[in-house]
Amino acid sequence: MPIYRDKTRGCYRFEFNRIIEGRRVRARKYLPQTWTQTQADTFDRKESARLYAIGTSVERVKYTIEDAVNIYLVERIPKLKSGKNVASELSQMLWAYQGKSILELSDACKFYTANVGRSNESIGTPLAPATIRNRIRQLASACRYGWKHYGMCENDPAANIIVPEVNNARQQYIDRVQMLEIAKTCTSPNARLAVRIAFYSGMRLGEILRAKVRGDTFYLSDSKNRTPRLIPIHPKILVCVRKFNQATPKITIQRSFMKARKICDLDHITFHDLRHSAASAMINAGVDLYTVGRILGHKDSRSTQRYSHLAIDTLAAAVGKIGKRKPG
Repeated sequence: MPIYRDKTRGCYRFEFNRIIEGRRVRARKYLPQTWTQTQADTFDRKESARLYAIGTSVERVKYTIEDAVNIYLVERIPKLKSGKNVASELSQMLWAYQGKSILELSDACKFYTANVGRSNESIGTPLAPATIRNRIRQLASACRYGWKHYGMCENDPAANIIVPEVNNARQQYIDRVQMLEIAKTCTSPNARLAVRIAFYSGMRLGEILRAKVRGDTFYLSDSKNRTPRLIPIHPKILVCVRKFNQATPKITIQRSFMKARKICDLDHITFHDLRHSAASAMINAGVDLYTVGRILGHKDSRSTQRYSHLAIDTLAAAVGKIGKRKPG
């Protein structure tokens, strides 16, 4: 029987997986939590009959975007590092794709982009273009999963999707003096240490809280890009690293930092800008972009290009070497 009780979601789940005339037909749907066993069984009979009818004809199963999302939530989301967040983002988009065919994905995304942030979500301010872009990409990933693994359509359903243009490359940097001013102003001892560590390592706050120390090196086994990363520990923060308590809640450090930056009249600076400031300091010291990218853990060199305007002196020195003879 293709009706099961999903204890985690607190609802009945319909599953159909049959080979009909040499072709596998799959379908899965979570039924409303208010439905009784009788209602679920009735749906089972009608939906199974419909799928059998489609399977014995030349007509393909008409999958919806919801079908793809439901499969994605069950099979793929648990394997993602940020799975819970992705699931939440997809649920907040439901109003835009509910009831739409997977072939209408492009139109659903256009509709979402045009109407999000009005009366559809409980938010007081419009969503940032980057947030909209990320949500659309997540929805596209769900539909592509259904296409690749379940044959929900003939061609890539996300081929014609248009995502908002985003320019979120911040160019906010502080120098060592400003960093120390913020650090000294933090009321939380661990926040003071975290600020220094961030500036002298280029690590994100989350990475600082979970990095392992191996000798004179930070070791990140599970970085944002899912690849191990080694970062040499700067001599100036050796004591900070020994004293820092990684069990400190992230919000404690963030709140202390935000209060300190305001007192220092640096409201525009975020904790993540300490990472950018580390890159800026390295580039101004003559470190090449490739090396900076490796320290920051950039998998794509384009991520490091945001700092290219800072490397003009290094570039000028490189150009100046053209035509010069090698010494000796």
